[in-house]
Amino acid sequence: MEGVITCFHPKCVSLPIRLSPLSRVSSLSQLRNRNSLSSSRSIPQRSLRVSSSSSDTLIAGGSSKEEERKSKVLSRKEGDDSEDLKYWLDKNGLPPCKVLLKERPAHDQNHKPIHYVAASEDLQKGDVAFSVPNSLVVTLERVLGNESIAELLTTNKLSELACLALYLMYEKKQGKKSVWYPYIRELDRQRGRGQLDVESPLLWSEAELEYLTGSPTKAEVLERAEGIKREYSELDTVWFMAGSLFQQYPFDIPTEAFTFEIFKQAFAAVQSCVVHLQNVSLARRFALVPLGPPLLAYCSNCKAMLTAVDGAVQLVVDRPYKAGDPIVVWCGPQPNAKLLLNYGFIDEDNPYDRIIVEAALSTDDPQYQDKRLVAQRNGKLSQQVFQVRVGKEKEAVQDMLPYLRLGYMSDPAEMQSVISSQGPVCSMSPCMERAVLDQLADYFMRRLAGYPTTLKEDDALLADPSLNPRKRVATRLVRLEKKMLAACLVATVDLLNELPDTTISPCPALYAPSLK
Repeated sequence: MEGVITCFHPKCVSLPIRLSPLSRVSSLSQLRNRNSLSSSRSIPQRSLRVSSSSSDTLIAGGSSKEEERKSKVLSRKEGDDSEDLKYWLDKNGLPPCKVLLKERPAHDQNHKPIHYVAASEDLQKGDVAFSVPNSLVVTLERVLGNESIAELLTTNKLSELACLALYLMYEKKQGKKSVWYPYIRELDRQRGRGQLDVESPLLWSEAELEYLTGSPTKAEVLERAEGIKREYSELDTVWFMAGSLFQQYPFDIPTEAFTFEIFKQAFAAVQSCVVHLQNVSLARRFALVPLGPPLLAYCSNCKAMLTAVDGAVQLVVDRPYKAGDPIVVWCGPQPNAKLLLNYGFIDEDNPYDRIIVEAALSTDDPQYQDKRLVAQRNGKLSQQVFQVRVGKEKEAVQDMLPYLRLGYMSDPAEMQSVISSQGPVCSMSPCMERAVLDQLADYFMRRLAGYPTTLKEDDALLADPSLNPRKRVATRLVRLEKKMLAACLVATVDLLNELPDTTISPCPALYAPSLK
């Protein structure tokens, strides 16, 4: 390895770390003792309510004749001219498939049960569960009439999600006249909820967002909400630019037809069910697929994906299922914070979960430019984001140390030696190494102290079966974040304990790098 950024790691003993709930700590001296660590769309119902099927089980296709008969009987009970999702899909060309719609009760008894896609028969790995024709899939290509307009809009001030949300809001105003009425009704029923009965935090109240105190996710939610507000202000531009919308709704200017709150709810609902298709044109890459999310449950360790094939979007299962089992699909390599923000759920077994640590060299440092060049030579930036992946916390700490050591260097002669070095560089003095590790340990302690609860208190909350779903999913998120931070702190304290002289005082540093 070459350069200062990838060398002079102190030797460390590999010790298994098993953390029980971490109690809040107030000083580094407490942590030097390992024992102290082990104690420790939907389219908004308010705008236009539409009735939903009252059946206990809805059939999505490919079921037995008896189930088909029950489905038709249930459809007739809904009203003279209403259609359930199964009947609508069948009538519009859905091929026979191997799934059905089942339901589970919602936490709030005032809300209708949550529908989900389940296997209608035993499935084997590699079976095609269903194949939805493109005629039943909503994409920008369909919404905006032609691909060139779709590309123009999505590379400008509006996202694909905003365009899709606007389209479905207009279609919902058509009521039963809309060709998408049965699908919109199903989205209304789901209310933007994921399979944990939770909406995106974008739709939470201010008081409910306090459940995320201490987590960077809270700021991300507020930032996303501001972005949605900016997109709302651009909706009229879409209406004027997209001829298909202008011709179909000539008198309904978007910001006059829909309030911001309605648009935000529609945006969050579309966000929860949109599918990102691979190897398709820009105008088709974001799609709303009946039988897709939120009716399908997301799973982080699943490999099955909705895939664009000739004339359709299909799902090939990646594991065997028994009849009645919920069908799951991969949600992509997203950390839990993104899963909550986008889909309203948390995956405890998410192998892609991570937190970030942002470090930056001091721009006041007279040697800033030299340090920036050394950092770039070793693949780092003057403002560097470090990914702390679950189960890899010790490796993440080791990755941060050379960058922090570089920031602490003050002797110009040593700096020139580092710049000209083509091989390993000698380690820093014990007092400087102590200063680097102290800063890192203090940083992890501050982040842990920023949460209003300890891990032990989180566990007590989660043991309460009456805990409301939003607080439960938020508590699960912050608990997982705290476990990663605690593991980083343990790794840092281990390195402090391995210093030759643990009583030595840290060297002062005028231009220490910042951590946030």
